[in-house]
Amino acid sequence: MRLCAFLFVTMVAAATVSFAGDWPAFRGPDRDGKSSDTKVPLEWGKEKNVRWRAELPQAGNSSPIISARKVFVTCAQDRKGVERSLYCFDRANGKQLWVQTVTWEPADPTYPDNPYCASTPATDGERVVVWHGSAGLFCYDFAGKELWRTDLGVFRHIWGYASSPIIHGDRVYLNCGPGTRSFVIALDKTTGKILWQTDEPGGAPDKDAQHPEWLGSWGTGLVTQVEGQDQLLVFQPYHVNAYDLATGKILWTCGGAGPLAYTDVVVGDVAGVGKIGIALAGYGGKGIGFKLGGSGDTTATHRLWQSTTKPPQRIGSGMFIDNHFFVVNEPGIECIDPATGKTLWNHRLAGEGIWSSLVSTPGRLYISTHKGKTLVFAADPKEWKLLATNDLGERINATPAISDGQMFIRTWKALYCIGE
Repeated sequence: MRLCAFLFVTMVAAATVSFAGDWPAFRGPDRDGKSSDTKVPLEWGKEKNVRWRAELPQAGNSSPIISARKVFVTCAQDRKGVERSLYCFDRANGKQLWVQTVTWEPADPTYPDNPYCASTPATDGERVVVWHGSAGLFCYDFAGKELWRTDLGVFRHIWGYASSPIIHGDRVYLNCGPGTRSFVIALDKTTGKILWQTDEPGGAPDKDAQHPEWLGSWGTGLVTQVEGQDQLLVFQPYHVNAYDLATGKILWTCGGAGPLAYTDVVVGDVAGVGKIGIALAGYGGKGIGFKLGGSGDTTATHRLWQSTTKPPQRIGSGMFIDNHFFVVNEPGIECIDPATGKTLWNHRLAGEGIWSSLVSTPGRLYISTHKGKTLVFAADPKEWKLLATNDLGERINATPAISDGQMFIRTWKALYCIGE
């Protein structure tokens, strides 16, 4: 009996260790892009530190997630997005374990640089949830068996869809849109039952006479503790909303993130740490810094700053590192004082388009470019310090994932596992 007890405790401990490095959602377990892993290689390339490479059928912008020795990623089977798939790979060798495909035959618009299946899946270690836009929200177990599916209606926008589900506690949360129908929703993660839905008015599928501005949010929600309460923050056009996790009630809203003359497009996510939040609109829209919390419209009382000139194009999400905020703009990388919005330094990257979001390990920040390079630079608020340039030679729009000394990178051709 003592031997059995010892073996049981040993197996439990081993299981705990194997799950410790999970990267279960877009930008990691805390949705902030941070990893405490110190064993990720500094350098890699086509012939260096590549553990395996798994070919994918189509280009894509969604990011991989990792849990229980499995890697999940979404990918369309065809350029028209009729067949939309979730792939599962063995993280040890890149072998495809299973693929689950759903069909959606009606024509859905999207942008060529945003192929179908742009939404990153999410997992709680037992099930994996994936949003396929108009085709619906799906949940599978780790063997690939479908557990449930929920029809959320049709979503149409000229630039497609991209926001990702998140799992928190016993619920799935999703920012649904953009288009004429936009809303935030909570579902039971075991059944797919809709628990609440909070509509976001004023959506638009395109820019036309009735909608003179391009409008929409592709941002993924962030659950964070505010004034002792877990709240769901979602960056919507014009403002940031904080939702009550239990009811969907909007607890507070802070405005001023956009618009400019022709756009209010939200592509990156809201970031919040401690008592400060930052929301930087995409496509040249304005950004704001604000104090988290309050009640009702907090714009007048809680907004700390608003960008006053036309900002650069922004696609990816930034991140807090030691009370400083790092963000990627289309021309380069910027470090900001979150309390004032003042630029501390700005490094231009000539000829490098960037759509991915920042991730980090202790002392290092990583960003991938359209040309297939992943730049590693120091998390230094005083100056730009490039540590390495790693070239895979294949276009990258997705954000890297980090797990147990390895980095997983999705290009427009394949999924890579990087590790020494």
